[in-house]
Amino acid sequence: MTGEKKKKKRLNRSILLAKKIIIKDGGSPQGIGEPSVYHAVVVIFLEFFAWGLLTTPMFSVLHETFPQHTFLMNGLIHGVKGLLSFLSAPLIGALSDVWGRKSFLLLTVFFTCAPIPLMKISPWWYFAVISMSGVFAVTFSVIFAYVADITQEHERSTAYGLVSATFAASLVTSPAIGAYLSENYGDTLVVILATAIALLDICFILVAVPESLPEKMRPASWGAPISWEQADPFASLRKVGQDSTVLLICITVFLSYLPEAGQYSSFFLYLRQVIRFSSETVAAFIAVLGILSILAQTVVLGILMRSIGNKNTILLGLGFQILQLAWYGFGSQPWMMWAAGAVAAMSSITFPAISAIVSRNADPDQQGVVQGMITGIRGLCSGLGPALYGFVFYLFHVELSDPDSPEKGPKSPQSLANPTDESAIIPGPPFLFGACSVLLSLLVALFIPEHIGPGLRPGAYKKHSNGAQSHSHSPQGSGAEGKEPLLEDSSV
Repeated sequence: MTGEKKKKKRLNRSILLAKKIIIKDGGSPQGIGEPSVYHAVVVIFLEFFAWGLLTTPMFSVLHETFPQHTFLMNGLIHGVKGLLSFLSAPLIGALSDVWGRKSFLLLTVFFTCAPIPLMKISPWWYFAVISMSGVFAVTFSVIFAYVADITQEHERSTAYGLVSATFAASLVTSPAIGAYLSENYGDTLVVILATAIALLDICFILVAVPESLPEKMRPASWGAPISWEQADPFASLRKVGQDSTVLLICITVFLSYLPEAGQYSSFFLYLRQVIRFSSETVAAFIAVLGILSILAQTVVLGILMRSIGNKNTILLGLGFQILQLAWYGFGSQPWMMWAAGAVAAMSSITFPAISAIVSRNADPDQQGVVQGMITGIRGLCSGLGPALYGFVFYLFHVELSDPDSPEKGPKSPQSLANPTDESAIIPGPPFLFGACSVLLSLLVALFIPEHIGPGLRPGAYKKHSNGAQSHSHSPQGSGAEGKEPLLEDSSV
């Protein structure tokens, strides 16, 4: 086993060295410097910082556009977006494996940020474009494949943690800045600033981001066709069923991210309306949670991965998620929310650890496909989660009755749709349901093997180095390859 590990490390080093030689000898990488994790970090930070600024205006525009059943409509809008993301993620991942990462980073960031200026121009078009933007809202899929191209196996968990921590860092200050500007200068300025940051992100990709997958390392040229099997999301699901390890990982992701996505869509409204947080307190809560998440996904994640291993890190993250959801469900005092928020920051280590175990055991030329499949499942949860939470809140009659109440309203008692029924309102069930879902995810994750296989599948490097030739024969052999596992030997 030790010899196989050493052989695998040497193989990974040779692949990375070959990529660097090709970049230096095969022309300019069309960017600033060599590809690095820091390029990916800047792209993620700017994209989500722009959206974080819109946290405050979003609630008021949502209620003004849909004055009835605001939570429910919010869930349905994100439901359509999530479904489209699920359907498109495998195709985007497969195309990036063939045509390179940079062009698809540009495409995903552009369409993900396209709805931002429409918030003030036409709210109806804004929500319509948000729903349709799900087709390209898979930036994380391309980013994780980009990182996998330029890092060795033992570096990837730290690199993925850094990328995920950047998402949290983008939310440390942006909601507070957006709330301050909205309160003092109006929502229009916030939308203009968010649009400018989104344009800056696009310009950064065009000018500064180098391609991480040189043309000579790709399995095909620009003219090569992409088979329907690669683009079909349900084909990916069928492959999931043929590989027991991928199946376990995907079920774990689905059951854990479903409540997390629903929580993201409604939690700040929950704090403002039920726990009676002021707008300043909500902004401070987001900032503290973001800082703790950064520490968890950089320092703590690296320590845990080295000390207890990949699988146990996933299990620990899921345990923290169960605790924080149960605390949110039963908690009724502000200090309980702060304590649960600290636990929530620790639970953020789960997805980087899952991405690392997937990347570690996928073929070098299959990183985009596998990460696209995982991101697609998260996209599906991003639709189902908000819709589920919105429906549960609707069943328990939790509704916005004042468009200014989430962020701009007076610091008075909560504004419920039916104040006379306040004693009958039970806001906790969505979070308690989420805790049960994550508990099932934890039970499934127990069966994920720590070491999926001794090395890359036989022929993987040959397929990688002779990619154009092997890819050209893939349509004829698609039936056989459909039965081949996406990861390595998955015996427990």
